[in-house]
Amino acid sequence: MTLEEIIARLEELCPPQFAVSWDNSGLQAGRYEQEVKTVCLAVDATSEVIAFAAAQGADLLITHHPLLFSGIKSIHDRHFIGKRVMELIRNDLSCYAMHTNFDVMGMADAAADLLRLEDREVLEVTYEDEVSKEGIGRIGRLPEHMKLDDFAALVRDAFRLESVRVYGNPSDTIVTAAVLPGSGKDEIDLAAEAGADVMVTGDVNHHAGLDALEKGIAVIDAGHYGVEKIFVPYMEDYLRRNFPELEILRAPESEPFHTV
Repeated sequence: MTLEEIIARLEELCPPQFAVSWDNSGLQAGRYEQEVKTVCLAVDATSEVIAFAAAQGADLLITHHPLLFSGIKSIHDRHFIGKRVMELIRNDLSCYAMHTNFDVMGMADAAADLLRLEDREVLEVTYEDEVSKEGIGRIGRLPEHMKLDDFAALVRDAFRLESVRVYGNPSDTIVTAAVLPGSGKDEIDLAAEAGADVMVTGDVNHHAGLDALEKGIAVIDAGHYGVEKIFVPYMEDYLRRNFPELEILRAPESEPFHTV
C-alpha cells in the first residue's frame, strides 16, 4: 500500500478542513509513492522517536503534533528541526501529522468517553457548515455527582497518570465537566460560561489557575502530553481495523519531563 493511499484514508477519518488556520497537519516529509509496510505511532516526532522508528525499519511515522510548525529556510544538521528532517529523509521514513483535525474529529470525544461525559456538546466551535458544528473540547454531565478530588482521581486513572494538579476546593461537588486535551487555558472562560464546574486540560499556569477559581470554575491540569497521549492507542486501534496488512508499532511512551 502506498503512502498516498494511506493518507487518503486518514483524511477520511480526520479531514484536513477541520484543522484550524494556524496548524500544519498533514505530510511533513516523505514520498507519496512510497510503499508502506510498517507504521510507527507517537505523539511527537522527537529525535528519539525518529531514531526508534528508523531502527525498527518503519516506513511511516504518524504523530499527533507536526514536526514543522513555522517556516524553515534551510535544512542542516546544526538545527534540531533540520537534523530531524535529514534523519527522516536519510532513512526513507515518511512523517505525517494529525493535529487539530484529529483534536476535532477524534481526540475530543475520546477524552470525553474516558471521563464518561453524557449529553456532551462541543466546547469551542472551530468549524461550522450547513450540516454541523464541530470543534475542540467537549462539555457534558457526569453520570453521577462527585467531589472534586474524587473526579481528579478519575481523571488521573483514566489517562494513566501518576498525578494531576488540581485548582479548587477538594470537597466541591462536580456535576458538569469540560475537557480539552492539550493546552486549554485560553478556553477556561468558555467552559465557565457554559456552566462547567471543572475544566480538564493541560499547560495551566499559575495565573490561569487562580483566575479560574475567581470565576467559579475548578481546573484539573493533567498535562499536555498526559491527555493527548490517547492519540496513540486510538490510532493503533483504527489502523489495525482498517489496515490489517500493516505492521503497527508504538514508540516508547515517555513524559517530556520528570519530577524530583
